[in-house]
Amino acid sequence: MTIATLSQEAQQTLSTWHELLEQNAMEKLDQLLSDDVVFRSPAAHTPYPGRDAIKLVLKTVNTVFEEFTYHRRFASEDGNSVVLEFSAKVGDKSVKGIDMIRFDEAGKIVDFEVMIRPLSGLQALAGEMGKRVAPYLAMLKGEAAQ
Repeated sequence: MTIATLSQEAQQTLSTWHELLEQNAMEKLDQLLSDDVVFRSPAAHTPYPGRDAIKLVLKTVNTVFEEFTYHRRFASEDGNSVVLEFSAKVGDKSVKGIDMIRFDEAGKIVDFEVMIRPLSGLQALAGEMGKRVAPYLAMLKGEAAQ
């Protein structure tokens, strides 16, 4: 589906994002990411800057979510941002959420922010993600402190 107000470059990046998501190929995200990319977690106060951080988080969450489906898309008037509404399951918890993605002029992702509800679903997600990324937490925090 094409979003009329999204820039052509951002539309191409978004199309590739959907392909990589289906393939669980987050290690191939580099081509879509700005050098200054930042990931904003629904469960962590401090943003995670850098390609390694966003690839780790997105690859991991793609294994935690079950029945993940995007439903609706909304683009900003300037054509540089999109909001993707989704639903998924985390264990026996159903979640609804949005991915808010901002692109630079070249269509590269510069900001990826996630919001999730309800709280019980977010807590289930945070717990599972915490277990899976625990060995890498120092790396994430180290990048965030730079």
